[in-house]
Amino acid sequence: MPLTLDHLVIAVADLDAAFADYSRLGFTVIRGGEHQNGITHNVLVVLADGAYLELIAFKAPEPGNRWSEVYHRAGEGFLDHALLPSDIDADVKAAQARGLDIADPVPGGRFRPDGARLDWKTARAPGSDVPFLCGDVTPRSLRVQEGDVRRHDNGVTGVKSVTVAVRDVEASRARYAALLGTGAEAPLIEAEILGGPARAVTLPLGPDTTVTLASPAGTGGALAEALAARGEGPVAAVFRAGDAAGDLDLALTHGARLAIVAG
Repeated sequence: MPLTLDHLVIAVADLDAAFADYSRLGFTVIRGGEHQNGITHNVLVVLADGAYLELIAFKAPEPGNRWSEVYHRAGEGFLDHALLPSDIDADVKAAQARGLDIADPVPGGRFRPDGARLDWKTARAPGSDVPFLCGDVTPRSLRVQEGDVRRHDNGVTGVKSVTVAVRDVEASRARYAALLGTGAEAPLIEAEILGGPARAVTLPLGPDTTVTLASPAGTGGALAEALAARGEGPVAAVFRAGDAAGDLDLALTHGARLAIVAG
């Protein structure tokens, strides 16, 4: 099974405010709970395609944790993205065999507000140009709820595309392809991305989602600004819906560049 998008991670300063703001944007928002480290808690927006947004807040700084360091340095906005493995142990070994410096899986989890304990394993490479893997130990339906929570008044049904800011697009293409097991020969293009010139490559994340790795060719535009401020990682995402709504208000998305298109 190919790796698919599991979730996007967005740092917010206040969970209650983020809950209200994403609700104003037409999303159904649910309480996620507190992570087992006791430092972070979250609310979630679960989509019909199975991917979700994790809006995460820090109760205190966590020295040595990249997410914490990015948030406390650069503020609200994208932190990371995760892919869903079919078998995290096997997928990690396969990526390692293809040359990716991804670490072996480690346990994690959180407690839902209803008291349910969720357990998973994650595996990360040192660089944030590639996503981490998040594989469930307890049933995924406990972590990523099903049913009416996946229906949204704005019509959003899934993630169409993700843009990731990288410093060296050729190197990141090789690393991402080692994780996916495909894409090493995907063509590089030159294009304007988020207001500035860039070199980019687009790879598939399952049948319905793509990821574009983009390296700014200058210092102007939101892509270059995000790379300078937040380092490598997600910088924008586009949702699929019945009707297009365009770019969403950055004040309501808490710094995450999000858009809704028809399709």
